[in-house]
This record gives sequence, C-alpha cells and structure tokens, in this order.
Amino acid sequence: MVNADTLTTLLAADRVRVDARLEALFVERAAPAPRLEAAMRHGVLVGGKRLRPLLVYAAGRALGADDATLDAPAMAIELIHAYSLVHDDLPAMDDDDLRRGQPTVHRAYDEATAILAGDALQSLAFEVIARTRHPRLAAMIASLAEAAGRDGMVAGQALDLDAVGGHPDVVALATMHAHKTGALIRAAVRLGGLAAVAEDDASLAALDAYARAIGLAFQIHDDVLDVIGDTAILGKASGPTPPATSPPIRPCWVSRAPAPGRRGWSRRPSPPWRRWVNPRGRWRRWPDT
Repeated sequence: MVNADTLTTLLAADRVRVDARLEALFVERAAPAPRLEAAMRHGVLVGGKRLRPLLVYAAGRALGADDATLDAPAMAIELIHAYSLVHDDLPAMDDDDLRRGQPTVHRAYDEATAILAGDALQSLAFEVIARTRHPRLAAMIASLAEAAGRDGMVAGQALDLDAVGGHPDVVALATMHAHKTGALIRAAVRLGGLAAVAEDDASLAALDAYARAIGLAFQIHDDVLDVIGDTAILGKASGPTPPATSPPIRPCWVSRAPAPGRRGWSRRPSPPWRRWVNPRGRWRRWPDT
C-alpha cells in the first residue's frame, strides 16, 4: 500500500527508472549527426521533474499494468514534453535562456539545431511507442498525437501567442491551459490506463476527470511560481515582470499579494467543481469546460 511515507521513495524510483530508459536511447549509437544527437540529449536528459512519466506509471499500476509495459509510453510522453520545451524556449516563442538550471538548447547550441532537435525528439517519441506492439498501440498513438498536436498542446501554444499583449479572462486562460499544459497531462494518465484496460473501460473516464483537474492545478501553481519563485530553485527565469512574449495572466490566478507566511491562493478543500478567485478576491464557480 502506498502512503505519504512511501510515495516520495516510489516517485524517486520512477524518475530513476524513466531516466535510465531515456539515457539508453542515446548510448551505443553511431549517430549520423553527432551535434544533433548532443542537442537532443541536452533537451531531454538535463534534469526535469518527470511529472508526465510518473503519471503514466501511477495510472497504469492503478489498473494493473506492469512497469515494463509502462516504460515506452512513459518515455514517449516525456520526449514530447521535452521537444515542446526546446521549441517553447526559442526566441520566436518565449525567448528563454535558462531551462532546468542549464542554458536552453538554442543557447547551448544554436537556433537551427534547437529546431531540429525538437523535431527529432518528437518523432523519437512515436518511434519508441510504436516499437512496443501493444494490443492497444493504435489507441495509444492516437491519444499521444491528439494531445501533442492541433487539438492539444500546439493549439494551446498558439492561443498563448495570440494572447500576448492582451488581457485574457479566466475562461480564456482555462481554455489555453487545458490545451497547452493539460492535454499532455491527460494523455499521460490515459496512456497509463490504456496499457492496462480497453478503450471503453469506465476507469479511463474516471482517470480523465482526475487528469483534467490536476492539469489545471499544475498550471496555476506554475504561473504563481513564475512570479514569486526563485530562479535558482526553479531552474528557469522568474520574477514579478512577465516576459514581453507572455500574456499578463497572473492576476487572474492570484487575487492579492500573499500575507506573510501564507500563500496567495486558497487552501480550502475543493468541491467537485473547482473554484477560482478573480482580481477582486471574490469566489466564483469554475465554468464546466
């Protein structure tokens, strides 16, 4: 049985597991383009929380899948996430110099190499999962592709860029984050579930409801840390002034500066529908979207 004491140990072991398997993708290879290979390694192997692979393992185990079956989808979802960060950091996007405490790929190498490295990480994700020959392989690939593409993460990135210089309301923010961040988190949970049960299993719907909620919660927490976090701890740029390439989204999530010793968001238990605080500090019901 997993409890609070054993969870930390289990998560750490899962990070070690997926890191070892990601590392194995780059060893003993006669790479035709060594500089590209090095940039790919930099993009995926230099640190990271590995949240999405951890969700693959957790969801799959909850429904009875073994770890060996979960390795490929765990690697695939992290490779997609890594590619998205490499491209997101580019000057045409967020123009970031620091990621996971290290220079971003385009700073460590160059912009063209970073673009190609992101492209290659994306295709590698599908190569990894396609080699599994899982009985629900088609459903897994479809789930990953949908979450990564025009109906998922890339759509969210486009909405993010469209919002630069504007003042999106909370509904627009929820839509953007449901795609940009939430889509891959939902896919991670679904991939773990599909490794264990059929597509029409009711457990997948329950897992998806859970994944939707934590996807939004993760992004709200990340946005708050972008303002109040420490760059040395976060491993990426942070501070009260958002970058010129980002929309001014923080006031929608945090109603006021936190009091000393307290965080700037509520610790009340959440009902089945989420709640949010508008800029004037009033509680509102979260739209069912």
